[in-house]
Order: sequence, then structure tokens, then C-alpha cells
Amino acid sequence: MKNVKISLSIICFLTLSAFIFLQAGAQSLKSDPALDEKVRNFLNSQNRRWYDMNVPASDGRLLHDIIVKNNYKSALEIGTSTGHSGIWIAWALSKTGGKLITIEIDPGRHRAAVENFRQAGLSDYIDARLADAHQLVKELKGPFDFVFSDADKEWYKNYFIDIDPKLKVGGCFSAHNVYERGRGYGGYGGQAEFLAYVRSLPNYETTVNSSGGGVSISYKKADK
Repeated sequence: MKNVKISLSIICFLTLSAFIFLQAGAQSLKSDPALDEKVRNFLNSQNRRWYDMNVPASDGRLLHDIIVKNNYKSALEIGTSTGHSGIWIAWALSKTGGKLITIEIDPGRHRAAVENFRQAGLSDYIDARLADAHQLVKELKGPFDFVFSDADKEWYKNYFIDIDPKLKVGGCFSAHNVYERGRGYGGYGGQAEFLAYVRSLPNYETTVNSSGGGVSISYKKADK
């Protein structure tokens, strides 16, 4: 009977600890209903206008939810395009108190993205860089806890290798247009090489979400 009481006490303690942890995490998120409404309205108004290699809304929502769930604060996006994914990422960061660095090499897309960020009300949460990601990713100091790669697919593995030392343990490296082999073009070429490489690393746990445009999600469990 004594052992049963001890076991029940342990269970109650663990349950209470988990509840306190979840409550603390929820309280750490910032609530700004006015900004949320502005972002939602902008996304809805542009729903059918996201061209220029942007992600579908389902993938944007996926990125948003990963950031909020893990309370990430320091994000990097490789390949801004005209800003659809950046808006979803920055919207999440507005709730966690973080900021996004996003890189685009094309001047026209960069200008369009900056304007979209402004109209969505998220400029304060975004540092939009017009640059060659091949070089800038190497130069950025980090650390980062969330990375989204959606630039030149043949360079995915190189981007990952450059970012890995700057990604915090517990952080997430995600990449777009990645599928399991045999599922569309994302299962071949640079995406397949990247996916095979990251899955070979014992300190990363990688899954692929294929509900939208194909997103690989790799969590860093340890430094090595």
C-alpha cells in the first residue's frame, strides 16, 4: 500500500509539473489580436496571388505551427521569393518574440516581399536581405533555432552543412519541395541528396510532411 501511495504521489507530481510547464509556455506567447487580424486579412486578400515560387498556404501554416509549438525565436529563411512563407514565419515569431532573417537574390522579388511584409504589418519582425545566399549563409553568425530552405534545390545539402554548427540543439531545419523517393521531383536531385544526408546523421530526427508542397522537418537532438 505504501508503494502505491508513493507511485500515486509521483504521478500527481509529474502531471502537475507538465501542466505548469505547458502553462508557462502558453504565457510566454505574445497576444496581439489587432496584428493577428491584419495578417489574416492580408493573407486572405492575397490567397490566389502567390506566384513566383511561393509555398502553398498549408505549408505556411505548418511552418507557423512548428515555430509556435517550440517557442522558436531566431529564424532564418533561405529564399524569400515574394514573401508568402516569410509572412507565416514572422507571424509566428510575433507571438514568440523572435525575428526572421530572410535572404533573396532577385531584386524584383525582394522588393515585392518587403512591400508584402509592410502590408501584412510584420516588418518589425523581419530583416529582409538582398544577397547571394551561397555566400551570406556562410557569413551569418547565428545561432538560429529555426531554418527554412526554399532556394536552389541543388544547394540544399550545402546550406545545411553551413547552418548545422549555428543551429541550436532542439532547433529545426526544414526544407521545401522535399518528398520521399518516388513522390514527384522532390524525391530526386538535390532534394533527395539532402534528405539522404540529413537522415544519415545520428543527431537529427527527420520526417517529411507531404500534405502540401513537401516539407522535410529535421530536429537537432544533439551537437553530434
